[in-house]
Amino acid sequence: MQLNDSKKSILVLQKEIEEYYLPKQLIDAISDIGAIPKKSEERIVGIGFLDIADYSYLAKFLSAQENQTILNGLYSAFNWVLKKHGGYLNKIEGDSLMFHYGGPIDPKTKYLNEDEERRYVARELFYTCIEMQRVCSLFNQANDNFLLNHFDESTRIDIELAFRLIKAMRNNDDLSATFNALFQIRIRIGTNVGNVMIGNFGPEGAKHWDVIGHPVIEAKRMESSAPVGGLRISRDMYEILKEEGITKVYLQRFRREAGALFGSYKNITEDELFKDSKVYLKDKKNVSFNTYSVQVNPGLPEDIFNQMSLLLQKGEPGADRIIDLFTYYRGNRFIINKAEELFKSLHIQIRKNNLLRLLIPERFKTFLHNLGNDENRAEAKIEKDYSLFRIFEMLGNLQDKIKQNELDREQMFVYSSYEEYIEKERDWIMTHFSSKIGSIKQSTYFYDVIFPLVFKNLKSSILEYQKRIDNVEEIEEL
Repeated sequence: MQLNDSKKSILVLQKEIEEYYLPKQLIDAISDIGAIPKKSEERIVGIGFLDIADYSYLAKFLSAQENQTILNGLYSAFNWVLKKHGGYLNKIEGDSLMFHYGGPIDPKTKYLNEDEERRYVARELFYTCIEMQRVCSLFNQANDNFLLNHFDESTRIDIELAFRLIKAMRNNDDLSATFNALFQIRIRIGTNVGNVMIGNFGPEGAKHWDVIGHPVIEAKRMESSAPVGGLRISRDMYEILKEEGITKVYLQRFRREAGALFGSYKNITEDELFKDSKVYLKDKKNVSFNTYSVQVNPGLPEDIFNQMSLLLQKGEPGADRIIDLFTYYRGNRFIINKAEELFKSLHIQIRKNNLLRLLIPERFKTFLHNLGNDENRAEAKIEKDYSLFRIFEMLGNLQDKIKQNELDREQMFVYSSYEEYIEKERDWIMTHFSSKIGSIKQSTYFYDVIFPLVFKNLKSSILEYQKRIDNVEEIEEL
């Protein structure tokens, strides 16, 4: 009798373990099929990878338990978005997660042909990623606008616990100024659509429902280079979205939302919203692939403006974070123009003449000579003719030239004989080596001198402003 009770309790515990750790979505999907799909299949699948940007920095503000509370709430919110759209949460690894659409356990693809399935997974994957970014923005503010009645109880509890913690820290008299300025949860997402193998992978007793294939690798690479607060999609996925009219609909919606916020993005173009860019992989001999980065937050320039306003009050650590924002967003004209607007309103002097002297020394000498070597006239004309974004564009163009020179080149020769082949290869290698020495010297000078000095100039302008404000406050206290 006791033995039977013991067996029953073990069976009950095992069932509890299975229900606790096994994904309910996977169990339900396989139950609907009526059998475990033991053979893997080649199918069209949409894959997404999400990562919390700079989470190691954010984690400094929280204890280990508080970090767990924030992550549990955040991932519960993301999983709710996934389930709402019919996606599958594949795995969570620390501050990142993987999810996908399509395959044999996705009931919505059961009766679709290959073309229909491709369009379905691209559409749902895109809108899921957009909504995840929107939810992250609300989550970051502990804004409960998306806490709707159809949340299950455990999801609601996880999110509410995280919100309680964020609100407490944002409202704490001792912590609020620092926390509001420096603690900003932002995510990046990379996505791709393609043919993969989907099914059960791993040894007996440790099976995992997973997808493998080149599209998965590319999706992960796109996540690592995706814009913070946005997403990066493959060219194939972009072309599906464009063909379906989704890019145009999304542009109209984005502009409308930015307009309602009186935001800078109200004038964004489709090419800026879906920005064509080539990603180079240094670890793969600079292999490149074509992608599109997508903006998601219609109020991002204003959010960065507000964050910089707070950071200006936080001394040198605040200055360093502002420089991080400039470094990251230097290619976004809306954000940089908004930041320059802030600097002008506070009379923070950006010495653009020094930046141009650094970026284009010979042209600057000629320019100064034509103005009779009058530094004041040169400074006034530069201030009028050159926005900070235009200067960042010049920095970017210089960087692109450096990158182009860094690309490895291979020369293929038709084999005729050992002696002739080796002679051609030796000549090519030595010529390539000589050109590479010059390229390395140029690259080192750019990355070790020009690039850091541009941002040191900006930091110095910020520190100058902060010192001026501190001196004013000291006088007022006297």
